[in-house]
Amino acid sequence: MKDERGRELGDELGDDVTDPATEAFLAHRNLLFTVAYEVLGSAADAEDVLQETWLQWVKAGRGQVRDQRAFLVRITTRQALNRLRTVKRRREAYVGPWLPEPLLTAPDVAEDVELAESMSMALMLVLETLSPTERAVFVLREVFDIGYDEIAAAVDKSPAAVRQIAHRARRHVAARRPRQAVSSNESQAVLMSFRCAVETGDPQALLDVLAPEVVLMSDGGGIKHAALRPVTGAERVARMFAGGISKVEGTITTEPTVINGNPALLVRLEGEIDGVMAIRVENALVTGLYYVRNPEKLSHVTSAIPLTLPH
Repeated sequence: MKDERGRELGDELGDDVTDPATEAFLAHRNLLFTVAYEVLGSAADAEDVLQETWLQWVKAGRGQVRDQRAFLVRITTRQALNRLRTVKRRREAYVGPWLPEPLLTAPDVAEDVELAESMSMALMLVLETLSPTERAVFVLREVFDIGYDEIAAAVDKSPAAVRQIAHRARRHVAARRPRQAVSSNESQAVLMSFRCAVETGDPQALLDVLAPEVVLMSDGGGIKHAALRPVTGAERVARMFAGGISKVEGTITTEPTVINGNPALLVRLEGEIDGVMAIRVENALVTGLYYVRNPEKLSHVTSAIPLTLPH
């Protein structure tokens, strides 16, 4: 089994790469990418981590590897942790709010409730508040249901320490995650109401779909115009949308899509992608809006990314 990616990897490393090595890596690649993305919140960084994982994999003495999946997850986690510690410092200097890089996902991701929730913008922002090790442990345990011994090997901690870290991370996330699970159908219905209100620019229609405590976060990365601080409150958010739309020169259109396993809008200006807007829904109202406009984060919103959990 070889695809274009497999040939590229093989070509890079020449004759040292055997078909079994390539096949083993590709068999687990979607899982490894999902792990790296959940830990990092960035597809670009996750792809770099996979490249580093591949390089270590082909150099490893695979004859001594009893569980290839566990071994590859361990390498990926270590590489993702190293990168996360570096990018966390970079994100502290980011212009305006930092939002995860949005991914266009296939319909089957939305059907996997656990995966869709773990990848939602709302929860990934909660994960940003954890330490790198807490985040890795939480992701491996709560999202991927990996055993404590295996996690301990991945993060270089004892199983007892990992249990304590997992407990602490769970408690931290539980206090900040969305208070209720919302079905995809309910989110889709709210998104359609929000879309109609945005496209018409009707302030009252916006107020009808926004929760009183709604928070808007926009990420322009210092490249595109975006609010430098979160905007809180239905009236302020509605005014910002209505005022912003009236000032735009050109035609704005929105297209329903599935981003990170959840309903979202792809926003176009004069036919060109301007950004992606994800929502958080509670009690049939929008409580969170996440608008990614940074063009450096929009390279994965038109072609679906294959993701997987180890079911």
